[in-house]
Amino acid sequence: MKEVILTEEGYTKLKEEIAYLSTAKRREVAERIKHAREFGDISENSEYDDAKNEQAMLEHRIALLEERLVHARVIEAGEVPSGVVGIGTRVRLKDLDANETIEYTIVGSAEANPVQHRLSNESPVGRAIIGKKKGETVEVAAPRGTLKYKIMDIKAA
Repeated sequence: MKEVILTEEGYTKLKEEIAYLSTAKRREVAERIKHAREFGDISENSEYDDAKNEQAMLEHRIALLEERLVHARVIEAGEVPSGVVGIGTRVRLKDLDANETIEYTIVGSAEANPVQHRLSNESPVGRAIIGKKKGETVEVAAPRGTLKYKIMDIKAA
């Protein structure tokens, strides 16, 4: 597995999710399995099958998250040079064609969430703006054509 780049906040959330899934969620699924066994013959028991499938998916998710944690590299606040777009910075972009402004926090791909304006450093826009400074204009190839953004502001997240 390749290196997983995380902000301090992302690293903390990852550890919290692993802790929750490994304790409370495991107990909940085990309780569902125990309850489903009480219905009798497990060979024709759909509730038992569902609970066992949920257990398998849960264990897979925990293993995936633990693997991500092993390969994690946390970006420290001091690692990000000031005035330059990088992982852990908040950047305000102006879409020059649509004349709209949007703000993103640049994060590693494991933390990306467009709905929360958390943009991956590996996304097309993320790759285009990494290393750029306030006032620079970038062009991004997109399915609907080339997008042009001007970097309006950069802050430490």
